[in-house]
Formats: sequence, structure tokens, C-alpha cells
Amino acid sequence: MFCRITELHDKEVINVCDGNRLGCVDDVEVDTCSAKLTAIVIHGRPKLFGLLGHEDDLVIPWCEIEIIGEETVLVSRKAVDPSPRHRAMRGLLSGVFSR
Repeated sequence: MFCRITELHDKEVINVCDGNRLGCVDDVEVDTCSAKLTAIVIHGRPKLFGLLGHEDDLVIPWCEIEIIGEETVLVSRKAVDPSPRHRAMRGLLSGVFSR
């Protein structure tokens, strides 16, 4: 199957390890020396409607891509442990909602 880079744009990316939707393909990385596609990039989500910037971009190496379908890209990516700040916030929110 042949696919143009423009056809990759906006395909939904799903992690087959946990079933999570990671986002949509926003960009690609190309090794200009070997002329090979090395990764797909999903731009970080906006923080507070973009007023506080964006989260870090998610760069998925080509070796983690399992299947490129008509509408989705399936990747095999191990779950990333959230940062200490995210863990603290999750603990705080769980305490608020459990009352």
C-alpha cells in the first residue's frame, strides 16, 4: 500500500496496547540523509485553551507503527508513567470526588 504524507495528516492514532486514542497525526519526521520517514508527530494538547501553552508533542518512532489504515494508525506503545505533577493532581482530584 502506498500512502502520501498528506494522507497521513489527521488520521487518528490508536495505541493497540491499551486501546487509548493518542490523537491525530499532525506532522512527520524525515531523515534527510537516508530519505526515510522516521516518526509521526502528534502535537500536544492546549493547556487552558492554549493560554498556558501546550503539552509536549508526542513523537512515535516508525518502528512502533503496526498498521496504517484508511482512517486510523495503530501503534504499539507502552504506557508512559505520568509525571509526578500529574500523579499528585490525580490524587487530589480523587480525594475531592470521593467525598
